[in-house]
Amino acid sequence: MEQNQKKLHTGDKGLTTLQPGSQVSKADERVEAIGSAEEIIAALGSVRAVTTCPIFTSKLIRVQKTLRTMAAGLADPRGGKFVFSAEEIDYLEADMEKMREKLTEADWQDALPGGCEQSARLDVARAVTRRAERALITMDKRYAVAETFKVYVNRLGDWLLVNARYSDLLNEEEKTKAAETVSPAPAAQTVTVPAPAPTDPTVQAVLEAVMNRLGGGQVLDLGKATRLIEAIEKKAVETGKKAVIAVVNAEGNPIAVHCMDGAFLVSYEVAVKKAYTAVAVKMPTSELSKLVQPGGTFYGLQNLDKIVTFGGGIPLYVGGVIVGGLGVSGGTGEEDHVLASYGVSVFPSI
Repeated sequence: MEQNQKKLHTGDKGLTTLQPGSQVSKADERVEAIGSAEEIIAALGSVRAVTTCPIFTSKLIRVQKTLRTMAAGLADPRGGKFVFSAEEIDYLEADMEKMREKLTEADWQDALPGGCEQSARLDVARAVTRRAERALITMDKRYAVAETFKVYVNRLGDWLLVNARYSDLLNEEEKTKAAETVSPAPAAQTVTVPAPAPTDPTVQAVLEAVMNRLGGGQVLDLGKATRLIEAIEKKAVETGKKAVIAVVNAEGNPIAVHCMDGAFLVSYEVAVKKAYTAVAVKMPTSELSKLVQPGGTFYGLQNLDKIVTFGGGIPLYVGGVIVGGLGVSGGTGEEDHVLASYGVSVFPSI
Protein backbone atom coordinates (compact mmCIF):
# COMPACT_ATOMS: atom_id res chain seq x y z
CA MET A 1 0.00 0.00 0.00
CA GLU A 2 2.80 2.39 0.87
CA GLN A 3 4.59 1.68 -2.43
CA ASN A 4 1.42 2.30 -4.44
CA GLN A 5 0.89 5.57 -2.61
CA LYS A 6 4.37 6.73 -3.55
CA LYS A 7 3.76 5.92 -7.22
CA LEU A 8 0.61 8.01 -7.25
CA HIS A 9 2.56 11.10 -6.17
CA THR A 10 5.67 10.95 -8.39
CA GLY A 11 4.36 14.10 -10.11
CA ASP A 12 4.99 16.01 -6.91
CA LYS A 13 8.71 15.72 -7.65
CA GLY A 14 8.38 17.08 -11.16
CA LEU A 15 8.26 13.74 -12.97
CA THR A 16 5.69 12.26 -15.33
CA THR A 17 5.26 9.03 -17.29
CA LEU A 18 5.32 9.15 -21.07
CA GLN A 19 5.49 5.41 -21.61
CA PRO A 20 5.06 2.46 -19.21
CA GLY A 21 8.17 2.28 -17.05
CA SER A 22 9.59 5.52 -18.44
CA GLN A 23 9.54 8.62 -16.27
CA VAL A 24 10.87 11.98 -17.43
CA SER A 25 11.04 15.50 -16.08
CA LYS A 26 8.05 17.70 -16.69
CA ALA A 27 10.54 20.16 -18.16
CA ASP A 28 11.28 17.66 -20.96
CA GLU A 29 10.63 19.02 -24.46
CA ARG A 30 8.25 16.14 -25.18
CA VAL A 31 6.07 17.00 -22.21
CA GLU A 32 5.87 20.63 -23.34
CA ALA A 33 4.88 19.59 -26.86
CA ILE A 34 2.27 17.10 -25.65
CA GLY A 35 0.82 19.65 -23.24
CA SER A 36 0.57 22.21 -26.04
CA ALA A 37 -1.33 19.74 -28.22
CA GLU A 38 -3.74 19.11 -25.36
CA GLU A 39 -4.26 22.85 -24.98
CA ILE A 40 -5.31 23.12 -28.64
CA ILE A 41 -7.80 20.28 -28.13
CA ALA A 42 -9.27 22.11 -25.14
CA ALA A 43 -9.40 25.43 -27.03
CA LEU A 44 -11.27 23.77 -29.90
CA GLY A 45 -13.69 22.34 -27.36
CA SER A 46 -14.38 25.91 -26.29
CA VAL A 47 -15.26 26.75 -29.90
CA ARG A 48 -17.53 23.72 -30.16
CA ALA A 49 -19.41 24.89 -27.08
CA VAL A 50 -20.67 28.02 -28.86
CA THR A 51 -21.12 26.94 -32.47
CA THR A 52 -24.58 25.93 -33.60
CA CYS A 53 -23.51 24.54 -36.97
CA PRO A 54 -23.38 20.71 -37.01
CA ILE A 55 -21.10 20.75 -40.07
CA PHE A 56 -18.53 22.97 -38.38
CA THR A 57 -18.86 20.91 -35.21
CA SER A 58 -17.93 17.77 -37.14
CA LYS A 59 -14.86 19.56 -38.54
CA LEU A 60 -13.73 20.56 -35.07
CA ILE A 61 -14.18 17.02 -33.77
CA ARG A 62 -12.11 15.66 -36.66
CA VAL A 63 -9.27 18.06 -35.82
CA GLN A 64 -9.47 17.22 -32.10
CA LYS A 65 -9.17 13.50 -32.84
CA THR A 66 -6.20 14.11 -35.13
CA LEU A 67 -4.48 16.16 -32.42
CA ARG A 68 -5.13 13.42 -29.88
CA THR A 69 -3.37 10.96 -32.17
CA MET A 70 -0.49 13.42 -32.52
CA ALA A 71 -0.18 13.85 -28.75
CA ALA A 72 0.09 10.08 -28.33
CA GLY A 73 2.69 9.97 -31.08
CA LEU A 74 4.75 12.67 -29.38
CA ALA A 75 4.88 10.56 -26.23
CA ASP A 76 6.50 7.78 -28.27
CA PRO A 77 8.24 9.56 -31.18
CA ARG A 78 10.29 6.53 -32.20
CA GLY A 79 7.56 3.93 -31.91
CA GLY A 80 5.64 4.97 -35.04
CA LYS A 81 2.41 3.56 -33.65
CA PHE A 82 0.38 6.76 -33.51
CA VAL A 83 0.38 8.45 -36.93
CA PHE A 84 -2.04 9.97 -39.43
CA SER A 85 -1.78 10.47 -43.18
CA ALA A 86 -1.20 13.63 -45.20
CA GLU A 87 -4.91 13.44 -46.03
CA GLU A 88 -5.60 15.40 -42.83
CA ILE A 89 -3.37 18.21 -44.08
CA ASP A 90 -5.08 18.18 -47.48
CA TYR A 91 -8.44 18.37 -45.69
CA LEU A 92 -7.47 21.61 -43.92
CA GLU A 93 -6.06 23.16 -47.09
CA ALA A 94 -9.14 22.33 -49.18
CA ASP A 95 -11.46 23.72 -46.52
CA MET A 96 -9.44 26.94 -46.32
CA GLU A 97 -9.67 27.46 -50.08
CA LYS A 98 -13.48 27.35 -49.95
CA MET A 99 -13.57 30.08 -47.31
CA ARG A 100 -10.85 32.26 -48.86
CA GLU A 101 -12.88 32.54 -52.05
CA LYS A 102 -15.51 34.51 -50.11
CA LEU A 103 -13.12 36.70 -48.11
CA THR A 104 -11.87 40.05 -49.40
CA GLU A 105 -8.86 42.11 -48.41
CA ALA A 106 -11.14 44.23 -46.23
CA ASP A 107 -12.04 41.16 -44.19
CA TRP A 108 -8.38 40.68 -43.26
CA GLN A 109 -7.12 44.25 -42.97
CA ASP A 110 -6.89 45.50 -39.39
CA ALA A 111 -9.02 42.56 -38.16
CA LEU A 112 -8.92 42.22 -34.37
CA PRO A 113 -10.19 39.31 -32.22
CA GLY A 114 -13.68 39.87 -30.85
CA GLY A 115 -15.84 40.33 -33.94
CA CYS A 116 -18.13 37.67 -32.51
CA GLU A 117 -17.80 35.06 -29.78
CA GLN A 118 -17.04 32.20 -32.17
CA SER A 119 -14.29 34.07 -34.01
CA ALA A 120 -12.78 35.28 -30.72
CA ARG A 121 -12.47 31.70 -29.48
CA LEU A 122 -11.01 30.65 -32.82
CA ASP A 123 -8.37 33.38 -32.52
CA VAL A 124 -7.46 32.09 -29.05
CA ALA A 125 -7.17 28.56 -30.43
CA ARG A 126 -4.90 29.85 -33.20
CA ALA A 127 -2.60 31.58 -30.70
CA VAL A 128 -2.36 28.34 -28.71
CA THR A 129 -1.63 26.45 -31.94
CA ARG A 130 1.25 28.76 -32.82
CA ARG A 131 2.75 28.17 -29.40
CA ALA A 132 2.34 24.43 -29.88
CA GLU A 133 4.15 24.71 -33.19
CA ARG A 134 7.12 26.36 -31.45
CA ALA A 135 7.13 23.57 -28.88
CA LEU A 136 7.25 20.97 -31.67
CA ILE A 137 10.23 22.68 -33.29
CA THR A 138 12.03 22.77 -29.95
CA MET A 139 11.32 19.08 -29.38
CA ASP A 140 12.51 18.26 -32.90
CA LYS A 141 16.01 19.50 -32.08
CA ARG A 142 16.43 16.64 -29.61
CA TYR A 143 13.85 14.05 -30.59
CA ALA A 144 12.52 12.97 -33.94
CA VAL A 145 9.19 14.62 -34.65
CA ALA A 146 7.23 13.26 -37.59
CA GLU A 147 7.23 15.69 -40.51
CA THR A 148 3.46 15.21 -40.83
CA PHE A 149 2.98 16.50 -37.26
CA LYS A 150 4.94 19.69 -37.91
CA VAL A 151 3.21 20.45 -41.20
CA TYR A 152 -0.23 19.70 -39.76
CA VAL A 153 0.15 22.07 -36.82
CA ASN A 154 1.45 24.81 -39.10
CA ARG A 155 -1.50 24.36 -41.44
CA LEU A 156 -3.92 24.17 -38.51
CA GLY A 157 -2.90 27.66 -37.39
CA ASP A 158 -3.75 28.98 -40.86
CA TRP A 159 -7.06 27.09 -40.88
CA LEU A 160 -8.12 28.57 -37.56
CA LEU A 161 -7.26 32.09 -38.71
CA VAL A 162 -9.32 31.71 -41.89
CA ASN A 163 -12.24 30.28 -39.90
CA ALA A 164 -12.10 33.21 -37.48
CA ARG A 165 -12.29 35.81 -40.25
CA TYR A 166 -14.94 33.81 -42.10
CA SER A 167 -17.03 33.68 -38.92
CA ASP A 168 -16.75 37.47 -38.59
CA LEU A 169 -17.83 37.91 -42.20
CA LEU A 170 -20.90 35.71 -41.89
CA ASN A 171 -21.80 37.23 -38.55
CA GLU A 172 -21.85 40.76 -40.00
CA GLU A 173 -23.77 39.66 -43.10
CA GLU A 174 -26.45 37.90 -41.11
CA LYS A 175 -26.81 40.74 -38.62
CA THR A 176 -27.68 42.97 -41.55
CA LYS A 177 -30.12 40.43 -42.99
CA ALA A 178 -31.71 39.86 -39.60
CA ALA A 179 -32.23 43.59 -39.09
CA GLU A 180 -33.91 43.83 -42.48
CA THR A 181 -36.06 40.77 -41.78
CA VAL A 182 -37.39 41.83 -38.39
CA SER A 183 -37.67 45.54 -39.16
CA PRO A 184 -41.19 47.05 -39.21
CA ALA A 185 -43.06 47.04 -42.52
CA PRO A 186 -43.08 50.30 -44.56
CA ALA A 187 -45.58 52.88 -43.39
CA ALA A 188 -47.73 52.43 -46.51
CA GLN A 189 -48.32 48.77 -45.57
CA THR A 190 -48.94 49.35 -41.89
CA VAL A 191 -52.39 49.78 -40.35
CA THR A 192 -52.17 52.29 -37.52
CA VAL A 193 -54.88 51.91 -34.87
CA PRO A 194 -55.45 54.63 -32.22
CA ALA A 195 -55.02 53.08 -28.79
CA PRO A 196 -57.06 54.68 -26.00
CA ALA A 197 -57.51 52.81 -22.73
CA PRO A 198 -57.34 49.05 -23.51
CA THR A 199 -60.27 48.41 -21.18
CA ASP A 200 -62.62 50.57 -23.24
CA PRO A 201 -65.12 48.22 -24.98
CA THR A 202 -65.25 50.56 -27.95
CA VAL A 203 -61.50 50.32 -28.47
CA GLN A 204 -61.66 46.53 -28.23
CA ALA A 205 -64.40 46.48 -30.88
CA VAL A 206 -62.31 48.68 -33.19
CA LEU A 207 -59.28 46.44 -32.79
CA GLU A 208 -61.29 43.33 -33.56
CA ALA A 209 -62.87 44.99 -36.59
CA VAL A 210 -59.43 45.93 -37.97
CA MET A 211 -58.11 42.41 -37.43
CA ASN A 212 -61.19 40.95 -39.12
CA ARG A 213 -60.66 43.20 -42.14
CA LEU A 214 -57.03 42.03 -42.33
CA GLY A 215 -58.13 38.42 -42.01
CA GLY A 216 -56.77 38.12 -38.49
CA GLY A 217 -59.99 37.54 -36.60
CA GLN A 218 -60.25 38.62 -33.00
CA VAL A 219 -57.19 39.80 -31.11
CA LEU A 220 -55.43 37.06 -29.15
CA ASP A 221 -56.28 37.73 -25.50
CA LEU A 222 -55.55 36.17 -22.11
CA GLY A 223 -58.63 33.94 -22.24
CA LYS A 224 -57.67 32.41 -25.57
CA ALA A 225 -54.04 32.07 -24.53
CA THR A 226 -55.05 30.29 -21.33
CA ARG A 227 -57.34 27.86 -23.17
CA LEU A 228 -54.61 27.11 -25.69
CA ILE A 229 -52.12 26.41 -22.91
CA GLU A 230 -54.59 24.11 -21.18
CA ALA A 231 -55.06 22.11 -24.37
CA ILE A 232 -51.30 21.73 -24.86
CA GLU A 233 -50.76 20.81 -21.21
CA LYS A 234 -53.36 18.04 -21.51
CA LYS A 235 -51.53 16.67 -24.55
CA ALA A 236 -48.19 16.92 -22.74
CA VAL A 237 -49.56 14.92 -19.80
CA GLU A 238 -50.85 12.26 -22.18
CA THR A 239 -47.41 11.89 -23.74
CA GLY A 240 -45.52 12.01 -20.45
CA LYS A 241 -43.89 15.39 -21.09
CA LYS A 242 -43.20 18.19 -18.59
CA ALA A 243 -42.93 21.54 -20.26
CA VAL A 244 -43.24 25.29 -20.02
CA ILE A 245 -45.77 26.77 -22.46
CA ALA A 246 -45.66 30.43 -23.48
CA VAL A 247 -48.01 32.50 -25.63
CA VAL A 248 -47.05 35.98 -26.90
CA ASN A 249 -48.98 38.57 -28.89
CA ALA A 250 -48.17 39.83 -32.39
CA GLU A 251 -45.55 42.20 -30.93
CA GLY A 252 -43.77 39.32 -29.18
CA ASN A 253 -44.85 40.37 -25.69
CA PRO A 254 -45.91 37.54 -23.34
CA ILE A 255 -49.64 37.08 -22.73
CA ALA A 256 -49.44 33.96 -20.60
CA VAL A 257 -46.72 31.51 -19.49
CA HIS A 258 -47.49 28.23 -17.73
CA CYS A 259 -44.94 26.00 -15.98
CA MET A 260 -45.95 22.37 -15.60
CA ASP A 261 -44.90 20.61 -12.41
CA GLY A 262 -41.43 19.15 -12.79
CA ALA A 263 -40.43 21.28 -15.79
CA PHE A 264 -36.84 22.49 -15.99
CA LEU A 265 -36.20 25.92 -14.51
CA VAL A 266 -34.41 27.10 -17.65
CA SER A 267 -37.41 26.10 -19.79
CA TYR A 268 -39.32 29.24 -18.71
CA GLU A 269 -36.93 31.63 -20.41
CA VAL A 270 -36.44 29.34 -23.41
CA ALA A 271 -40.20 28.94 -24.02
CA VAL A 272 -40.75 32.71 -23.99
CA LYS A 273 -37.83 33.22 -26.40
CA LYS A 274 -39.14 30.53 -28.73
CA ALA A 275 -42.54 32.23 -28.91
CA TYR A 276 -40.89 35.63 -29.48
CA THR A 277 -38.59 34.23 -32.18
CA ALA A 278 -41.49 32.62 -34.05
CA VAL A 279 -43.22 36.01 -34.26
CA ALA A 280 -40.03 37.98 -34.99
CA VAL A 281 -38.93 35.86 -37.97
CA LYS A 282 -42.45 34.73 -38.98
CA MET A 283 -41.58 31.05 -39.12
CA PRO A 284 -41.28 28.01 -36.84
CA THR A 285 -37.99 27.92 -34.94
CA SER A 286 -37.37 24.41 -36.29
CA GLU A 287 -37.13 25.92 -39.78
CA LEU A 288 -34.99 28.80 -38.58
CA SER A 289 -32.40 26.34 -37.20
CA LYS A 290 -31.60 25.29 -40.78
CA LEU A 291 -31.08 28.88 -41.91
CA VAL A 292 -28.58 29.95 -39.22
CA GLN A 293 -25.88 27.48 -40.28
CA PRO A 294 -22.70 29.00 -41.81
CA GLY A 295 -23.60 30.12 -45.31
CA GLY A 296 -27.31 30.09 -44.49
CA THR A 297 -29.64 33.05 -45.00
CA PHE A 298 -29.84 33.91 -41.30
CA TYR A 299 -26.35 32.87 -40.11
CA GLY A 300 -25.43 35.02 -37.11
CA LEU A 301 -29.03 35.60 -36.05
CA GLN A 302 -28.54 32.97 -33.35
CA ASN A 303 -26.18 35.39 -31.59
CA LEU A 304 -29.01 37.80 -30.78
CA ASP A 305 -30.03 37.53 -27.13
CA LYS A 306 -33.78 36.96 -27.59
CA ILE A 307 -33.52 34.53 -30.51
CA VAL A 308 -33.78 30.72 -30.15
CA THR A 309 -32.97 28.48 -33.10
CA PHE A 310 -34.22 25.03 -32.13
CA GLY A 311 -37.67 23.47 -32.35
CA GLY A 312 -40.63 24.45 -30.18
CA GLY A 313 -41.67 27.90 -31.40
CA ILE A 314 -44.43 28.44 -33.97
CA PRO A 315 -46.29 31.61 -35.04
CA LEU A 316 -50.07 31.69 -34.62
CA TYR A 317 -52.07 32.77 -37.66
CA VAL A 318 -55.67 33.74 -38.17
CA GLY A 319 -56.75 34.28 -41.76
CA GLY A 320 -53.15 34.54 -42.92
CA VAL A 321 -52.22 37.21 -40.35
CA ILE A 322 -49.89 36.57 -37.42
CA VAL A 323 -51.76 37.23 -34.17
CA GLY A 324 -49.15 35.83 -31.80
CA GLY A 325 -46.59 33.12 -31.15
CA LEU A 326 -46.43 29.85 -29.24
CA GLY A 327 -43.34 28.52 -27.45
CA VAL A 328 -42.90 25.11 -25.80
CA SER A 329 -39.78 24.01 -23.91
CA GLY A 330 -39.12 20.93 -21.82
CA GLY A 331 -37.86 18.14 -24.08
CA THR A 332 -35.76 17.87 -27.22
CA GLY A 333 -36.32 20.36 -30.00
CA GLU A 334 -38.28 17.73 -31.93
CA GLU A 335 -40.48 16.87 -28.93
CA ASP A 336 -41.20 20.52 -28.23
CA HIS A 337 -42.05 21.10 -31.89
CA VAL A 338 -44.58 18.24 -31.81
CA LEU A 339 -46.37 19.77 -28.81
CA ALA A 340 -46.31 23.24 -30.35
CA SER A 341 -47.67 21.85 -33.64
CA TYR A 342 -50.50 20.26 -31.73
CA GLY A 343 -51.28 23.64 -30.18
CA VAL A 344 -51.39 25.23 -33.63
CA SER A 345 -53.77 22.51 -34.85
CA VAL A 346 -56.29 23.17 -32.07
CA PHE A 347 -55.87 26.95 -32.01
CA PRO A 348 -58.66 27.65 -34.54
CA SER A 349 -61.18 25.94 -32.29
CA ILE A 350 -60.05 27.70 -29.09
